[in-house]
Amino acid sequence: MIFETHAHYEDTQFDQDRDELLRSMYAHGIDKIINVGSSLETVEKSIALADRYDFIYAAVGVHPSEIGCLNEEAFDWLQEQAKYKKTVAIGEIGLDYYWEKEEKVREMQRTWFCRQLALAKEMSLPVIIHSRDAAQDTLTIMKEAYKMQIPGVIHCYSYTAQMAEEYVKMGYYIGIGGVVTFKNAKKLKETVEKIPLESVLLETDCPYMAPEPFRGKRNSSIYLPYVVKKIAEIKGISEQEVMKVTEQNAYRMYRLKK
Repeated sequence: MIFETHAHYEDTQFDQDRDELLRSMYAHGIDKIINVGSSLETVEKSIALADRYDFIYAAVGVHPSEIGCLNEEAFDWLQEQAKYKKTVAIGEIGLDYYWEKEEKVREMQRTWFCRQLALAKEMSLPVIIHSRDAAQDTLTIMKEAYKMQIPGVIHCYSYTAQMAEEYVKMGYYIGIGGVVTFKNAKKLKETVEKIPLESVLLETDCPYMAPEPFRGKRNSSIYLPYVVKKIAEIKGISEQEVMKVTEQNAYRMYRLKK
């Protein structure tokens, strides 16, 4: 079975067929799903999904591009959601400099990133890290998180294989999704080749980032076998081995029992 470690099924793109799609997951070989919050609204919706479906778990956190919604009252509310029985991670949190060029706002991103890392430490939860165009600042902060013994995954990894190896040495997982199937994804393919399979988590980031041959269409967990196939091809191993090891990785990361 495949463990989907990063999905956004609360997204409006699933409004027409959400229940039907989710109830088909087991038949498509998908065992567990982590639905990841990125704002206060989507955190609430992720918890509602985890309440409704026994195979869905929630991650609660505020994406760097959504930090405008955060203040002390909102952070107190987020802390309460982290106590929910099916909350298994703080995320997605991190830095995104692609959209934000102002240093003052970037500083606020770093502040709330560190606050949410501290929350993860307090709640003994792993973290799901979003990082775009912020490689060095993210690594610097995660080195401090490592010292604090905060586990986690670098979601939708997009940097160099060498930097991935730095994260792996600290015990962090690398999230691999549909991008690995793209013809121009040379850096990501090199990353998959160089890091051990024991450091890989499977993810979609759906409804975004659909693999080939569905690129540009709505993504969902049922397309994860295409990611499995590409990883197996790159590493010269069987698809069964990829599914088995990444599933074990995910259960370990999220401290769940089969």
